[in-house]
Amino acid sequence: MSYDANPRYPVVGGAVESGFGPLAAEIARERPLVVAVDGPAALPWDTLAVALAAALAAHDVEIELDDARRSFASWDEIERRTSAAVLPDDPVFARIFEGELADLVDGPRSDRSRNRTTVVFGPGSALHSHDRLWYADVPKRLSLERVRKGLAGNVGQPAGEAGSEKRLLFVDWPILDRHKQELLPRIDRYLDVSDPANPRSLSGDALRKSLRALAERPFRVRPTFFPGPWGGQWLRRTLGIRTEASNLAWSYELITPESGLLLGGDDPVEVGFEVLMAAEGEGILGEEVAARFGMSFPIRFDYLDTLEGGHLSIQCHPSERYARDVFGLAYTQHETYYVVDTTPGAKVFLGLREDADLEAFRAAAEQAEGQAIPFDPERFLQAHPAEQHRLYLIPGGTPHASGAGSLVLEISATPYLYTLRFYDWLRRNLDGELRPVHLKHAFANLDPTRCGESVRHDLIQEPVVKRDGPGFAELSLGELNELFFAVERLDFEDEATVETRGRFHVLNLVAGEEIAVETVRGDSHVLSYAETLVIPASVSGYRLERRRGPACKVVKALVK
Repeated sequence: MSYDANPRYPVVGGAVESGFGPLAAEIARERPLVVAVDGPAALPWDTLAVALAAALAAHDVEIELDDARRSFASWDEIERRTSAAVLPDDPVFARIFEGELADLVDGPRSDRSRNRTTVVFGPGSALHSHDRLWYADVPKRLSLERVRKGLAGNVGQPAGEAGSEKRLLFVDWPILDRHKQELLPRIDRYLDVSDPANPRSLSGDALRKSLRALAERPFRVRPTFFPGPWGGQWLRRTLGIRTEASNLAWSYELITPESGLLLGGDDPVEVGFEVLMAAEGEGILGEEVAARFGMSFPIRFDYLDTLEGGHLSIQCHPSERYARDVFGLAYTQHETYYVVDTTPGAKVFLGLREDADLEAFRAAAEQAEGQAIPFDPERFLQAHPAEQHRLYLIPGGTPHASGAGSLVLEISATPYLYTLRFYDWLRRNLDGELRPVHLKHAFANLDPTRCGESVRHDLIQEPVVKRDGPGFAELSLGELNELFFAVERLDFEDEATVETRGRFHVLNLVAGEEIAVETVRGDSHVLSYAETLVIPASVSGYRLERRRGPACKVVKALVK
């Protein structure tokens, strides 16, 4: 098995530099009056600033440190200004906040006189007058970890206070992503502060050239793996993912709000996917799709691992209207399950029984939540065999869950934070706390028309051959009008050719060992079993060639 958990791509027009030495040398050489070092709130800003000052002292450069965080409004005022995100009495969800970072700043931005080199640091530093702009970043998985551990606060929160995970997801990340994307054309240096003691950096020029090159060829993002209460063993044992956790419940193969790209060799810089979209969104998506989705990459791939694990929660996702009106989403969380591997007796919960009593369903769910009384979801939901290489369609509002004993590749619309649970088997999370359910939201979105025989007919479709030839077939695995994306599969013995027709494609090798993906321009990318690959729309066509192992199946998703 050759699954690569750290795919890397070359830096164009520069090189990765490590440590504070090169950063200090740049300031010492250029002697700018003001260096603004912007970035997210989750960074250890004081540690970073002190280390940079010490490195500059070695170059006989004394600097003034100016903490931009002091320019924010009071915390009470920030909470008032972001109150549009609050859903009253909702401990789990919030509305996606639509404001700007500048809206939270009250202090001076440009009028301070400087008589020696000054480093303005912290979120919003770019809003102060400056001669050089650096952006210090950290992968979102690490910012989430710091907030969960109480080591970091939220944007504008007083130093030393622990932040809220909910606020990080629904307020901070949207604000900071927009801020970062707006700054990208002006950034002089990009820092990856995954290791605060040894930041890695690229010049802004090299960053933008590297992203341009990436947008013209196939690429993979860095996957992220998480344990969970239902978690199985497939990701560990089959892909060889190293972890100290007892299981792995899911993998973010391509969840672009949290995905990162690795640029460089042995010591790469990790760059958020949102930076690539700011730089090259139209080339990635194609003109027509970009006009529809803007800088949002609209399709995600992730694994749900229940092999030797347990059932997922019984859940649904918002309708289009509810997603827009209540949660502030531009489009909702339509999903599909593609079963990659399974065991005998495994099942997929999908759709309501024809005779489901919805009031009894609600009563049972409320008793489970309030009195910890378990119930059998098959009283209300259909359970279908989990068939390997079968696609199950899950439009918003459809109750569903992947059952124990499967490895599912979830191919879905990009929104991923609004999983509305009806029932979670009275299960506790890894910290020992009872996992919450969301009955108000879930039952408000339950679609009663997804029931009976129509579920099998509409949501578990038979594959349809779109085109074929000797040793090759392209199949449509299922389509619904509600789903803006299509899921197809390329089955081939030796090779297959594909045109993108102005659309990006996302590929995953679901059967076979290793293939080569060669573009019409001559770029080549190896794709191993279970890996996920993005083909930008700027790639007009490509060829798949079996390199090793048996005949291949490649799942392909695209915007219709």
